[in-house]
Formats: sequence, C-alpha cells, structure tokens
Amino acid sequence: MLVEVFGSIGFGLIAGSFALLAFGGDSLIELISGIAVLTGLRNESLPGSVSREHNKRVEKFTSGLLFALIPVIGLGAVYSYITVLKPEASPLGIALAIGAVIVMPYLYVQKKRIGRETRSLPLSIDAIESVTCLFMALALLGGLLAEYFLGLWWADYLATGVILGFVAREAVESYHELHEE
Repeated sequence: MLVEVFGSIGFGLIAGSFALLAFGGDSLIELISGIAVLTGLRNESLPGSVSREHNKRVEKFTSGLLFALIPVIGLGAVYSYITVLKPEASPLGIALAIGAVIVMPYLYVQKKRIGRETRSLPLSIDAIESVTCLFMALALLGGLLAEYFLGLWWADYLATGVILGFVAREAVESYHELHEE
C-alpha cells in the first residue's frame, strides 16, 4: 500500500498527471483507514464503549479526509486544465495501476473472508474500499494507456473526473454511515 501511495504521488508529480495524484491521495486515505481498522481490531479487548468510541473517531477523521480530498483533486485538475498543463505519459504509472488491478481483488477477498470469520464489520467495510480502489485503478489505467499509446493527453482529465466521482461517492457514503447511528 505504501508503494501505491508514494508511487502514484511521485509518478503523478513527475508526469503532471492529476489522475495519478488523485489515486495516490485516495490510497493514502485508504491506508490510514486500514491502519485504523487494524488498531480497532487490536482494541477489541478493551471495554466496548472505548473500542466503539475509537472506531467512531477514526470514521469521522477518514470521512473528513475524503471530503478534503475532493476540492484538492477538483481544483488542481481545473487549474492544470486552464493553464494547459498536458500530462506526460507515465510507463511507471501504468505499471503501478496494473499492480493495483491485480492486487485489489485479492485484498477484497481476503478482507471479506477474515471479516466474516471474525465477525468484524469494520474489516468487512474496509474490504469494500478495496473494490472501490479496483475501479479507480481501472479508470486510472485506461486514462494512462490512452495517453501513452494514443497520445490522448486529455484522457488524464477524464480519468481524474472518474476518480473524483468515486472519492465523492465514498465521502458521501461515509457521511451517511456516520449519521445513521
């Protein structure tokens, strides 16, 4: 996951690709969320109210990060479009996206299985984030491939828009989950 975060952000900065930067930003939030879920699982031995309170704080924090990521991605993409910044092709970004497309289904299956076996709702929910990441990786890969093989530099902006849509959906869903209880 660290490779995905630092790779996408680094390759995105080098290539001027907001799709890679957006993917890296969302991956960072998923990493934080995964660490929080792991911490919550370790805190299961604590009294129920302490563990629930910890999970609630983590959920609020990650939800806030998702909402903060939306204008960063959107305004950054608009700025680069207005200033006619044309992203360069990124073979390393393509390799990273292929890696995510391969790894994310495996992570989903394993998290879902372990979540079911341990009856851990946070881990089962975290598994869904792996599916979302898979779809974002597919959008990223499509944009990067179109840019690399067809020279369609604007495909990066299209991929960024798709990723932005996924991030916004994640943010809204997390908000609703927080306020259902």
